Amino acid sequence: MFLQVLIVSLAALIVGVVCTSPIAPPGRYPFVDGTAPFQYNGEIFNTYYKVFGNLRSGHIPLIVLHGGPGLTHDYLNPFADLTALNDTPVILYDQIGNGRSTHLRTKPLSFFTLDLFMDELSNLIDFLSIDKKFNLAGHSWGGILAAEFVVQRRPDGLNLLIIHSAPASAALLVQSHLQLLQAFPQWVQDGFLGGMSDPPKFAAAIAVYYGVHGCTVLPLPADYVYSFDQIFGPNGDGTVASAPIIDGNWTMIGRLASVKTPTLLINGHADFIQDFVIAPYSQELPHSKWVTFELSSHTPFYEERDKYFRVVGDFLAN
Repeated sequence: MFLQVLIVSLAALIVGVVCTSPIAPPGRYPFVDGTAPFQYNGEIFNTYYKVFGNLRSGHIPLIVLHGGPGLTHDYLNPFADLTALNDTPVILYDQIGNGRSTHLRTKPLSFFTLDLFMDELSNLIDFLSIDKKFNLAGHSWGGILAAEFVVQRRPDGLNLLIIHSAPASAALLVQSHLQLLQAFPQWVQDGFLGGMSDPPKFAAAIAVYYGVHGCTVLPLPADYVYSFDQIFGPNGDGTVASAPIIDGNWTMIGRLASVKTPTLLINGHADFIQDFVIAPYSQELPHSKWVTFELSSHTPFYEERDKYFRVVGDFLAN
């Protein structure tokens, strides 16, 4: 169960305090949204997307991949700051099975694969007609998806890449959690490692653990809470979060040297993606820059918001 919770489902990648919020708060910036038809294995699904800014402005758009798996785009709404900062068009979307995209509760868990999510990303890029030139960012599980997409699909139009708080391997992620848990009371360790065998104890444990290493802003941002409610709330859907998308042998190590795209690597000083967990990206990517936010954990776009978007905005301006 420990490996299932921490690696296979990866729901613990960016889990925060489990709480409830009935509706998503309105965004600070105007946006347009819609759905992109997505055909996969003879079926048609819908991918919900949201665009801040103007895709035809001449500025290179940034598409941002949310974490989980199983969360929604909502907790990434602060990326609209980039639109206000330098007119960057920002594209957020709910990965299939989540949020406002088509839910697939009756599908076997084996349906949810890296190929599925990479195909969905390719489809959205084509649908929005940004395939000629775009930037790509992935947070947590989204960083895994971004790295796999770049290595496996080699998109011609990719200009810049951001990998934020994503592990370079499943084994390193587990090692990090085990180290950090030693500083917590035994009941937190037991509840966390017991996983979904006892959901109330697990929820209580992760509320404490991720309060230190996930998001330290209090009260928790409403968009952040809303995203987690889409898995853990009373009407949540945990299907994707339970799927064996990757296993304990998954790794990006030894697979990155061919990536020539300039890459920004990000983590936080108190992040459960500790330095050694993300370091292989820096060691293997030939054109990478690594920034650690010293006053943050897993979500510096909340914890050091102004600095974060200045750093990201400067990188995108290169």
